[in-house]
Amino acid sequence: MYQLNWDITFKNKQGNWKLGIMAECIIEESVKNLADTATIVLPEADMNKVLRVQESIGRGDEVKIRLGYDSDLETEFIGYVKEITTNDSSLQILCEDALFLFRTGIPNKEFKPATVKQIAQYVVASIDKSFKVVCEYDIPYDKFTIYQATGFDVLAKLQEETGADIFFDMAKKELHIHPAYTRKAGEAEYSMQHNIESSSLEYKSAQDRKVEVTVESVGLDGKTISKTVGQAGGEKITKKVGRMSAGAIKIIADTEYENKMAPGYEGSFDAWLIPFVKPSYTVGIYDKDYPYKDGRYYVESVTTSFSENGGKRTITPGIKLSK
Repeated sequence: MYQLNWDITFKNKQGNWKLGIMAECIIEESVKNLADTATIVLPEADMNKVLRVQESIGRGDEVKIRLGYDSDLETEFIGYVKEITTNDSSLQILCEDALFLFRTGIPNKEFKPATVKQIAQYVVASIDKSFKVVCEYDIPYDKFTIYQATGFDVLAKLQEETGADIFFDMAKKELHIHPAYTRKAGEAEYSMQHNIESSSLEYKSAQDRKVEVTVESVGLDGKTISKTVGQAGGEKITKKVGRMSAGAIKIIADTEYENKMAPGYEGSFDAWLIPFVKPSYTVGIYDKDYPYKDGRYYVESVTTSFSENGGKRTITPGIKLSK
């Protein structure tokens, strides 16, 4: 019989501080969100004594969360304390990954032209040069302007306009930028009959989907450049991007359309802490009752919850990669 176990450690100028009591921990991670977050919930008091956590930790302190069974713990989250809040019955420590550092203002700059990687490297160099940019989606901009913006503002704009997966690898101190659903971090296997606790997954074939994608930009000459792919009459997606060439706009439109049209599951499923899974993992999802649905999927997001009631992962698959 496995015994739930956890280890949460904070680090600041005074040294390391290990958390001794916890009611609940919720970690939310996604390749579609710039930041991974963790919420650590403590009772407001223990043995009728008020917990004075703020005397030991505060905003900006480093935090590492490890969860698992017995002595087999996995590092689930590395980041920084963003805020400590209290209510009538509990105390919450709100944490964020490296995006916490990148909410800082950066110098104004106009790029003419520039690639996504060059812009991201400027952001990193302006805030924390110890991070490395790993970029495999070098969409070119004819013009990109940074004015009274934070690093977060710039990264959010890049993600919104290019559709790239942008996220931090805290263990390696890397800022990753990839075409959607392409970075493969690990693998795991799931079965509807064995290790999927509950599911809201719905299988949709390509024939069930009708999508039209339009991407628009304004060129340096002030004229609108537009590219539309897909079929009218279904889901309509319109994206307005910064000043890019017609070729760059076509890449974004084609990528968005292909991802939307891929057959596979929509929804999410609940499983246990084992196997270990993170966003950008590839997971096999198998169902002996409906083998035509079997396939390997890209993990888009994972929410991990941990308390005395047990450990659970809610996994949302993205596109189907293969059978």
